[in-house]
Amino acid sequence: MNGQASIYRRFKSNKPALIALVLIVCTALVAVFAYPLSPDSTPAANTMTLELSARPMGHKQLFLLIPKQRPPDRRNAFYALWAGQPGAYQMLPVNGYTLRGDTIYARHYIDYNLEDTLRLPLAEMKMPPGTTGAAQWLAKERTLERRFLLGTDRYGRDILSRLLIGARVSIAVGIVSVVLSLSIGILLGALAGWYGGWVDGAVMWLINILWSIPTLLLVFAITLTIGKGFWEIFIAIGLTSWVSAARLIRGQVMQLKEMDYITAAKALGYRDSRIIFRHIVPNIAGPVMVIAAANFATAILIEAGLSFLGIGVQPPTPSWGLMIKEHYNFLIAGNPLPALIPGLVIMILVLAFNIVGNALRDAIDVR
Repeated sequence: MNGQASIYRRFKSNKPALIALVLIVCTALVAVFAYPLSPDSTPAANTMTLELSARPMGHKQLFLLIPKQRPPDRRNAFYALWAGQPGAYQMLPVNGYTLRGDTIYARHYIDYNLEDTLRLPLAEMKMPPGTTGAAQWLAKERTLERRFLLGTDRYGRDILSRLLIGARVSIAVGIVSVVLSLSIGILLGALAGWYGGWVDGAVMWLINILWSIPTLLLVFAITLTIGKGFWEIFIAIGLTSWVSAARLIRGQVMQLKEMDYITAAKALGYRDSRIIFRHIVPNIAGPVMVIAAANFATAILIEAGLSFLGIGVQPPTPSWGLMIKEHYNFLIAGNPLPALIPGLVIMILVLAFNIVGNALRDAIDVR
């Protein structure tokens, strides 16, 4: 307990690490509650308004809400929290409208200083029978003014909403890849370090082979084998990131197996599996935490790179790497923010994981 308290005190005294940890926790919470926090809570925040393509930060627009002919099925609250709620309206951007009798004359927004007039029957708005004051009801129930805090992308989608929902991909790929890499790394590293001999030789041969192949090429091969998609890319990254964990675990096990308490456990007749997983692995939790933080950051970078190349998460699922791919040509078109914003978020999150990993290494005093 004293050792754990001293580790906690050393980590707590590292202010940049605490700030980075708070940032990581906030990102994880945003990933969980992305849809309630997003201005566009439709699935994948994929509401396209082509008239609003590449609008700047803070752009404000009035919309006329036209009920869809076939309203989508309403999802329960839990499912909507995870996957969003389909929109029940078509959003028509307008500069204003007037109601004359049973007809709405909408000034349809097309582009800057460009509009046309659309005639819409009031019946299309599905006003409840017996409602009085059609103009007041229309203004209250069928209009929406939205401000796009980070602007819109090339398809008129809200960048802030897609950025928030895209956090799920980065956090999920980190969790899945870390769980896979540590599970494989601990198992093979512990076996190699404990038994030595041909077991160690076989594991080290596999590690050296995989380490000689560039990570991206290996991920390419795996994704081409098992397919492209949301979960496939997570598994591919996890299966390629266990090598460094296995080498570290192997070295730690080779040191600890010569300790007196391990010799005593052998003398008591404990099974090898019990000694490895009950007495050795818990004592190397510190180095495992350090390698987990590093693998988490690496997984985020690899996923962003693969999505940028088009073999990662597929549209319309929002991914920070995919957002950069869709708008990198905006960098030379005078509107760099749609590409720079997700790139900056990736950089900050990866930096936060690296800072936390370094702080854990210093606090645990890994040699």
